[in-house]
Amino acid sequence: MFKKFVCFFLLVATLTLNFASSVSANVLTPDRVAGAKIFSANCSACHMGGNNVIMADKTLKQAALEKYLLNYGQDHLAAIQYQIKNGRNAMPAFGGRLNDDQIADVASYVEAQAQKGW
Repeated sequence: MFKKFVCFFLLVATLTLNFASSVSANVLTPDRVAGAKIFSANCSACHMGGNNVIMADKTLKQAALEKYLLNYGQDHLAAIQYQIKNGRNAMPAFGGRLNDDQIADVASYVEAQAQKGW
């Protein structure tokens, strides 16, 4: 009887930990909530749903970020932050409009959305 109780307890504990970690991975953290608001106000006109209305192949989807962003393979967030701050090609630089914390928040939001597939 004791062995059944221990097995049941371990099973419940394992399922609880697995569920909690999977839920927390999908929760928007405060910086991502702020990033979503900033994205909506500044980026969504061109990048609604992770797309790109100016250059259709240069989306914010994972494959495009990997292909087009400088140094994305080395540091995802730093590469996105650099792009937001400095712009490149048709994308304007937002370094003069957004502060570093806002840029970091948007980058965190974009990276999370890209990983989820928008």
